Amino acid sequence: MPLFDTHSHLNDPALSDQADDIVARALADGVTRIVVPGYDRQSSLLAMELAEKHAGVFALVGFHPHDAKDVTDADLIDLESWCRHEKVVGVGEIGLDYHYDNSPRTVQDRVFRSQIEIAKRVGLPVVIHDREAHADIVAVLKAEQAGKVGGVMHCFSGSAEMAAECLSMNFYISFGGPITFKNAKKPVEVAQKIPADRLLIETDAPWLTPEPYRGQRNEPAYVRFVAQKMADVRKLTLDAVAELTYNNANRVFALKG
Repeated sequence: MPLFDTHSHLNDPALSDQADDIVARALADGVTRIVVPGYDRQSSLLAMELAEKHAGVFALVGFHPHDAKDVTDADLIDLESWCRHEKVVGVGEIGLDYHYDNSPRTVQDRVFRSQIEIAKRVGLPVVIHDREAHADIVAVLKAEQAGKVGGVMHCFSGSAEMAAECLSMNFYISFGGPITFKNAKKPVEVAQKIPADRLLIETDAPWLTPEPYRGQRNEPAYVRFVAQKMADVRKLTLDAVAELTYNNANRVFALKG
């Protein structure tokens, strides 16, 4: 079965110069589809360029909470127009980040809500970045009725209770490299409880490299190690996890095949 990496920053400077080779390696290892998220203007434009170039690559467009302080009204107008690109499959990654607070929290909140509104207008799912902001993420998703479009909780780090709230709002739960780490008790416990039809896998390349390559640069081919860990956690075969996560990703991003 093919694999689907639902979140890989091929548009990051650490990967973009070698994107063609990285995509080729992924294909050689059975990773046939990759979603590239935007996090600012330049990265969103590059995500679309990469999607145009590679049949199995799809783009997200959006503004990360780190960059919220720089987002203008013109940026949000452009974001809505980018959403109409034929290979844009969602708005992201968007959300809240209270670890670094690179943008004031009030600004993060405003830009987050604005992008959810755009996603609802254009009918695309949202892909959520949440770092140390669990309660506020859930509150905003509820208040803005994000469940109308649903989406993905990227690299989920919350509790099983938070996952249940997100599932009730039409969200899928995605796990990356951290689930393979030796101290990954909570992600493993949560992953065991997610309904099979709402489970996704990702790399978040070039970061969060899974075992056995932890500490090195990550890339989409390594999503296989996340899938294998998920298979171990849920007592399934690798092919079974590949199939269900591939089908789930196609469903949330409205892709055929």
